[in-house]
Amino acid sequence: MQRRGGPVPTYVACYSSSTSTSPLPGASSRESTATFPPNLLKPRPVAPIAASAEVARAGRGDLRRRPSHAPLARPPRERGPKRLALVSGRFCAEMEEVVLQAGDADDWVYKGEGAANLILSYTGSSTSMLGKVLRAKKILNDKAQPAPNCVVFSSSEQLLWGEIPELTESVKQDCLPQAYAQVMSQHLGADHVDGGVRARVSKEFLEIIGKNVLNSRPAWRVNASAIDTSADSALLISDHSLFSGKPSGSSCIAVEIKAKCGFLPSSEYISKENSIKKQVTRYKMHQHLKFHEGQISKISDYDPLDLFSGSKERICTAIKSFFSTPQNNFRIFVNGSLGFGGMGGGADTVHPNETEKCLEDLSKDSGLQLSDFTELLSEAISKSGVLDKLLATQKLDEHDIEGAIHLYYDILSQPCLICKNITDAELLHKYSVLHSLSLDKRCKIVRDFLIAATAKDCSLMMCFRPRECETPDSEYDSVFLKSVNRTYDYKAHFVDLDVKPLDKMPHYFKLDQKIVDFYTKNGEAGLVPCDSPKGGGTSYDTKVQPQH
Repeated sequence: MQRRGGPVPTYVACYSSSTSTSPLPGASSRESTATFPPNLLKPRPVAPIAASAEVARAGRGDLRRRPSHAPLARPPRERGPKRLALVSGRFCAEMEEVVLQAGDADDWVYKGEGAANLILSYTGSSTSMLGKVLRAKKILNDKAQPAPNCVVFSSSEQLLWGEIPELTESVKQDCLPQAYAQVMSQHLGADHVDGGVRARVSKEFLEIIGKNVLNSRPAWRVNASAIDTSADSALLISDHSLFSGKPSGSSCIAVEIKAKCGFLPSSEYISKENSIKKQVTRYKMHQHLKFHEGQISKISDYDPLDLFSGSKERICTAIKSFFSTPQNNFRIFVNGSLGFGGMGGGADTVHPNETEKCLEDLSKDSGLQLSDFTELLSEAISKSGVLDKLLATQKLDEHDIEGAIHLYYDILSQPCLICKNITDAELLHKYSVLHSLSLDKRCKIVRDFLIAATAKDCSLMMCFRPRECETPDSEYDSVFLKSVNRTYDYKAHFVDLDVKPLDKMPHYFKLDQKIVDFYTKNGEAGLVPCDSPKGGGTSYDTKVQPQH
């Protein structure tokens, strides 16, 4: 790592109060600064506002991504419920003295990936990087597909997010992920959101990383996307599959759960033809379509309604279902290394022998049987209340995509393409009422929909270790496991909290209609795959072994 000055990199957080905005919980009314040694970057509440000592680079001022219709002029703001607000200031916490160069690439190994980012785990000896992961941006190989994440804001997105001016300002500073973490922390809890710090990276570093991880990535991910070598920074966050500080003598077990949507919608804007959405979960319907299209080799038994039920018995049922069909919904890490589940992707179904091997290893490393483990996880989920926060955030989507899509066209100042094809007079009247709402209300509905979309697609990381001795001032919460008569420390963090691009709204609508249409026509009978799964399976009973 090349340092641009000073022997030890530090992180500086800065924020100041504003008469026009309300500070986040815990924020001081005075301007404050705090300096942290990098090796003490522990999981903690997101700093109220993190600052960059470097102003936005030249050329970042133009936020327009493409020519578009002129957005509607915003009328004077209406009085109403308290709006989301961030304290004023700059956002980018940054490792300013460190630039990751080509020589550092071998210290980073593949840990996983999502649609928008590649996750790299640090294996070197630098104390400033130990216990960290790097989120490097990806680009799609198919340029015709909608971008997986926001990098810059279009003029319409500036209008949409104008209620939070600091968010639009963060785009100029190239630190939108950190700023958006502030938004999500107000819904999910600052204790459970890690905004991270920005680390500078060279093009050569990214190019070498791209080559080094190629054989570790699932084939379908390689075909779909690549690391963005044009990026000049990546997000450095704590590895939430580990505890910070010196490792204890006991093993650390972490679980990653992509819970998906945990409720049945009841929006009045759902058409009669799509009323099945109010009875069957989106996850289950999508599973049938994925199986038919060959994206998965076995339909999952997982029911999100079980996980979000609040019933420990049903939560345990959900956890057990993950072991037969983890897909990209469930992974177990032992001391930071993947022990069960795939590298991401729908075809990650496991053979029963693999499940047995995982349970044997889990028992050997932690002393826990499957029943103990499910009890520990369900107890922590219940006690922490994290899924209650997640569900409440998902339920910001009060209008469903069938309602929100109409307001998308309004924000773009375009004729509504959906209304043009509707013949149901009653439904058309409901949509016309939506179109007649004030601009502020229309923007809020779409904004809430996109925040809810992030909550429906994020993952929850829960990490456990046995408590060595009773310490009343421990920084971690704990849960007592009766079956083994032992107390466990645990921590919970949400990851993959990316802002969803506004221009993905038509994609969301088309996919929603495709999923519902297929399930309505085929239901439980639609279990004949049309092609082989991405993972190589050929039939419903095909088992795909996980990648390790």
